Amino acid sequence: MKRWLYPIVSLLLLIVLWEVIGRLLQIPLYILPVPSQVLLSLYQERAVLAVHAWVTLKEAVIGLAVATLLAFIVSLLMDRFNGLRLTVYPHLVISQTIPVMVLGPIFSIWFGFGLTPKILMVVLMCFFPMVISFTDALFQVNQKRIILMKTYNASTWQIYRLVKIPIAVPGLLSGMRVAATYCVGGAIIGEWLSASAGLGYYMIRAKNGYLMDKVFATIVVVILLSLLLNLLVFVLENLLTKKRMIANG
Repeated sequence: MKRWLYPIVSLLLLIVLWEVIGRLLQIPLYILPVPSQVLLSLYQERAVLAVHAWVTLKEAVIGLAVATLLAFIVSLLMDRFNGLRLTVYPHLVISQTIPVMVLGPIFSIWFGFGLTPKILMVVLMCFFPMVISFTDALFQVNQKRIILMKTYNASTWQIYRLVKIPIAVPGLLSGMRVAATYCVGGAIIGEWLSASAGLGYYMIRAKNGYLMDKVFATIVVVILLSLLLNLLVFVLENLLTKKRMIANG
């Protein structure tokens, strides 16, 4: 109960404090709206926000799925071929020093202003935590299990299918939970740079009109979408864990 009670109570206290201070100081709406104004805007704009949220969610989910597939394949290849791992791994780390915002305009020039640039932004933000987590999990598999499989003349594919992948999948899912939090943000950044729909596009329009209550309402929707995707990955992780426990008897 404490795991849920403490953060919920602290969040409610923060919201109440924000409301009271905002009204006492009479802070203008275009600077900082109070929570009640944000909730009102969230209700009034629910239909418009739902349309834009669907666009952003589609970009985020597709990008997350592509990043997961790429991370799975690249991690297996790096684990199988040590030379490839020594070559690619440092470049993956160095790639994280490049600001994602810099790549947005380049993608827009290369791929236009459609869905592709936004998906690529999501892939770039989600790929790294998953490939690193899964690669490390594969590398740390107990070698005694692998030696045992080899004594039974197991092929390389059988070793990966029966031992390495099942043991290392929690590492992939751990990275996926981090990526699920990032993916909506990646889609938003892509929409900031070039879009005609989506929460990022809506947020920029509201910001340009100094409608800060709508900006904060959009932020609330972004948080909810990120939590939803994180929850779905958590449920998937639990299902796979239970399935593995059943398979192991």
